[in-house]
Amino acid sequence: RLRSPAAPPAATTTSGAPVLDADLAAAFDKIDHARLLDSIGSFPAKGMVADWLRAGVFEPGKGFAPTEEGTPQGGVISPLLLNVALHGLEEAAGVRYHSTGTYAGEVAPGSPTLVRYADDMVALCHSQEQAEQVKARLAEWLAPRGLVFNEDKTRVVHLESGFDFLGFNVRRYRLKLLIKPSKAAVGRLRKRLAAEMRVLRGSNAMAVLAKLNPIIKGWAAYYRTGVSSVIFNSLDSYVWKLVYKWAKYTHPKKSKRWIVDRYFGRHNKFRNDRWVFGDRSSGAYLTKFAWTDIVRHILVKGGASPDDPALADYWAKRRKKVKPPLDEYSLRLHTKQDARCLLCGDGLLAAQPPQSPEQWERWWLQITRRAIVADYLLHHGGSRSPDGDQTRLTHASCHRGHLARLRRNQPQPT
Repeated sequence: RLRSPAAPPAATTTSGAPVLDADLAAAFDKIDHARLLDSIGSFPAKGMVADWLRAGVFEPGKGFAPTEEGTPQGGVISPLLLNVALHGLEEAAGVRYHSTGTYAGEVAPGSPTLVRYADDMVALCHSQEQAEQVKARLAEWLAPRGLVFNEDKTRVVHLESGFDFLGFNVRRYRLKLLIKPSKAAVGRLRKRLAAEMRVLRGSNAMAVLAKLNPIIKGWAAYYRTGVSSVIFNSLDSYVWKLVYKWAKYTHPKKSKRWIVDRYFGRHNKFRNDRWVFGDRSSGAYLTKFAWTDIVRHILVKGGASPDDPALADYWAKRRKKVKPPLDEYSLRLHTKQDARCLLCGDGLLAAQPPQSPEQWERWWLQITRRAIVADYLLHHGGSRSPDGDQTRLTHASCHRGHLARLRRNQPQPT
């Protein structure tokens, strides 16, 4: 779990502040079952956890394989079990926090800072010696749990050289620390977009929009917390070339002017942009990376957990401060309605934000199926909304159900 790290320590050498960039070798495969169950203690569901660990894995074409060690690969419970197994890692690394006073929950002076997500971790240190000490202490702590470092991917680097973490590149340029989408992440995205467009040859514009929009929105939503504006613009240029090439392939005998008039225009009425790719018959259009606003990540206070009932108000206020990746019009309605559907009362968006580009993409696909739409609600009189022309944001499924109920309740002609 990510905790609030202190600011990167000031450089003590010309090469900058050292960072232990660590990776665990086959972490999900090597967790010691007995040690993990011991760490749970008297937890009421301990027996159920033991059953999960021994559940085994069924793979199509390979059959059933028991899990004598580690956690089931791909299992939804596996990340949680890994977190349980790695509980105490911060203390083992020597991380110290202020326990009381104004700075309660913040990293103590001189202490290393550990940031971890699943089996990926980095330790920000104050010296090369401290970085080596942290690595040695962690290796000793991990061994009884059946875990070891992947030495090929574990190294001590410096902020001036930078390192990649969770798809971002973290690097200090002179006195400024910048966190950007990594070159590897951008390269993977470009490769995927090109592959998708090759598959879409011969399809219509709506198929292109259905495939690319969730990818673009999901990737941009994940990386909007970094210094991403330049990369977003670069990716928009790349996507434009891909869709134009697709259009030329689809209409090989048509001129450039015909293709531009057919597919490009000011399809997004909230953007003064005449180079938006879209489908003129439906009004649907391809979103752009640059339309996603950059929103700086707000650090979690100390060790606050979203599962702690005592901190429900803290997390509710925190979620309200984080602007969801919606267009400006929908965002205004979202705020006005306190983020709730006015038909069912449930939240319009997920309570917990996705944690990766892939999860954001699936989130957008889910939104497409149970979409939030700005629409006018009809009433029995047949005119527009009950309180005049007031536009509301609702779940599309709720809106369809509302209209169906109205049709059933309408008096039949005699």
